[in-house]
Amino acid sequence: MVPRIDVRNLVARKNYTGELEFSFDGDEALIDIPFVEFSSPVKAALKYEIFADDKTEIEGTIVFSLKGLCSRCLAETEEKIEYGAEGVFSPLPKDEEYGYRNGIIDLREFLRDSVLFALPSRLLCRACAEDDSE
Repeated sequence: MVPRIDVRNLVARKNYTGELEFSFDGDEALIDIPFVEFSSPVKAALKYEIFADDKTEIEGTIVFSLKGLCSRCLAETEEKIEYGAEGVFSPLPKDEEYGYRNGIIDLREFLRDSVLFALPSRLLCRACAEDDSE
């Protein structure tokens, strides 16, 4: 389950920074690589900081594994992905900020985007990855 951040409550308690650690199931619809799926839940380790204007910055890492067939040779393979995620949430979002309403930040869109950005364009076994790097 993806937690929510209650900005109003945290500000009222003068708790302007904190950490969140949780896991959630990755959305299989995000994977564009044939014959590949998530082989583990997505683990998130995030830190947040609330600023005076109620903008909230979130950064941290997401980690998950993919398994399936190598995009080149079709051998069974698995790859662990680690991605540095960051985002800014604002009650009045501008440009590349995420919005939130009624003092509650819902992290689902941010996490979906982070997983999407972390996904490789193809999944390669070790042998094909070594050939690719030459």
